[in-house]
Amino acid sequence: MTTNSGDWRDAFRPDIPSTARMYDYYLRGKDNFPADRELAERVLAAVPDLRYAAQANRAFLRRAVRYLVAEAGIRQILDIGTGLPTMGNVHQVAQDLEPSCRIVCVDHDSVVMAHALDLLHGTSNTAFIKHDLREPTEILGDAELHGLIDFTQPVAILLVAILHFIADQEQPRSIIEQLLAPFPASSFLAISHGTIDGRAELSGTSRLYDKATSRYHPRSREEVQALFSGLDLIAPGVVWISQWHPGADPEPRSKPERSLGYAAIGRKR
Repeated sequence: MTTNSGDWRDAFRPDIPSTARMYDYYLRGKDNFPADRELAERVLAAVPDLRYAAQANRAFLRRAVRYLVAEAGIRQILDIGTGLPTMGNVHQVAQDLEPSCRIVCVDHDSVVMAHALDLLHGTSNTAFIKHDLREPTEILGDAELHGLIDFTQPVAILLVAILHFIADQEQPRSIIEQLLAPFPASSFLAISHGTIDGRAELSGTSRLYDKATSRYHPRSREEVQALFSGLDLIAPGVVWISQWHPGADPEPRSKPERSLGYAAIGRKR
């Protein structure tokens, strides 16, 4: 039932298109509502590559987690803006590689929370907490987070396909700095971020999100790279999403700009 509490972050509002549920629709999921599908179809009409881009982004997430656990030796992950569950979730990929990995997922969408809690029921070393990325002190102060994450040990913070919903005036770099501040050197930050670089015809499409739960703010490669200021970028640096450690993933790479975004991982000094 629709509520009128005023703040969509605190209420279940199926009448307001949710960026998390729209993303689920792009991935051909079923956890979305008519308002989500209606706006998502308008966006897809303007940006036909978006379904491919969503799949490419999920593939990057899996590759990033594999790198962080198998190569960087990370054993605890903070996944902010986790979105609706789908195949190859962070805790599944990480714990398949190393069962001792501890994962805390964060999102502010009520539907995401309901599905995530159901998915995580009975799963060890994994928790889901409801917070907004715009309030990093609330995330870092959460008792459940402190019960699972050791702040004296390196952590990997995942900000996958979420920072493009943070406006410049909301200071995304400051949010990142606050999130990383309590953790030691050799912690990591993984980002994927939407862009319209090389796609001038998409310059007006971000306005389609004006009626959704979050507005869309694409950024250039230079702007995405600036989000890693003070961190050491892992090779190959900031690249198209499908180009970051592509490995054996079968996605096409002849036109990497089809992924509609950049990806990178940085290490705290």
